[in-house]
Amino acid sequence: MDIAEPLQLPCGATLPNRLAKAAMTEGLADTTGLPTPELVRLYDLWARGGAGMLLSGNIQVDADHLERPGNVIIDRDLTAAERALFEEWTAVGRANDTHFWAQISHAGRQTMTAINPQPKAPSAVKLDLPGGQFGEPVALEAEEIADIIARFVRAARICKEVGFTGIQIHAAHGYLVSQFLSPRTNRRSDEWGGSLENRARLLTEIVRRSREAVGGDYPIAAKLNSADFQKGGFAFEDSLRVVGWLEELGVDLIEISGGTYEQPKLLGIEGTEPADDPDIAKSTAAREAYFVDFAHVMKEAAKVPLMVTGGFRSRAAMEQALAEDAADVIGLARPLCVQTDGPARLIEGASGLPRFEDWLSLLPGVLKFLTKIKMVRTLAGFATQYWFYGQIYALGRHGAPRPGLSVFKAWRQVEATHKDWLERRRA
Repeated sequence: MDIAEPLQLPCGATLPNRLAKAAMTEGLADTTGLPTPELVRLYDLWARGGAGMLLSGNIQVDADHLERPGNVIIDRDLTAAERALFEEWTAVGRANDTHFWAQISHAGRQTMTAINPQPKAPSAVKLDLPGGQFGEPVALEAEEIADIIARFVRAARICKEVGFTGIQIHAAHGYLVSQFLSPRTNRRSDEWGGSLENRARLLTEIVRRSREAVGGDYPIAAKLNSADFQKGGFAFEDSLRVVGWLEELGVDLIEISGGTYEQPKLLGIEGTEPADDPDIAKSTAAREAYFVDFAHVMKEAAKVPLMVTGGFRSRAAMEQALAEDAADVIGLARPLCVQTDGPARLIEGASGLPRFEDWLSLLPGVLKFLTKIKMVRTLAGFATQYWFYGQIYALGRHGAPRPGLSVFKAWRQVEATHKDWLERRRA
């Protein structure tokens, strides 16, 4: 199947091709969570890059539960001036008939201590990570859960009003909705915990009520872990059942991903594989399409269109996944931080996209060996992530990437930017 072929979604909307810019946290909003000229410049580049659909980074529904400083926030009704800023952002994102969807999220216990030392979560289960960057979570009360659902629904309604052409509910990567899905982090005994049906209730209620708010002809997607890759966590069999429920609720597209901060398969550390079960998730020779094997099985269980993100670099692998009905949309992320027109190049015949994250292969053998240690591996993963943050900063601020930026300079730049944002927020 050709990557340039359009895709009609169940709601009736049509994506102009099968390539999507996957969600990546930008960190470019102002201290009140509003879009900035840097965000406009960034998405102008991506909208001209040839992807049929762009997904925003996390748009948070609670200013006290950000994934990082600089997240966009919709946790209130907007003033006319605030709406104008969002409308300017969405207008550039929709250029060239590109779809521009909002990823709506709540970080839950994965909120940095500097933002909230006691974030809310399904249960009081702290992140098992070194460094003290995340505080002691507090279990949500029932009325607070109802408020969170209302926040997601309000954000969905506002996103439609300000010009986003669709929304995606973030239920992966260990953020709040994902925390509810996992028995490892959800130890509740009420209607929001215990059975999978109860653990999925937050997600299904958000989707059901969001559909009521935006209407039947507006795209609603969900991002879902194929698995958490942690003992006692959200398992692949759970994911299959949740996909079926989402299909019944009329979700138009499900993006398959995996991992959490504690098990950062999503960070793409060199030498890791997407799952420990070789019968479910096998690495291809080129380490492409991390989650495509999960999608194969999911397509047998449900007919809802699937978006697969993670590892794709060659056009041949993308078209093979489409032809084998393992994916309906190919999500591209990190390559587009440097080569913003990567989708257009692929559609025009390029054989693939460059892989910029292999910096670990340049390190001395002893350092590569040290990445077998969990703390070093986690720090290495976040360092790599920060290099891509640095590229996004460069695109937004200057209109061009900085591929020569060192990982260590990128780390310092991101830390300095976060510090400055937090100081301005407190002022």
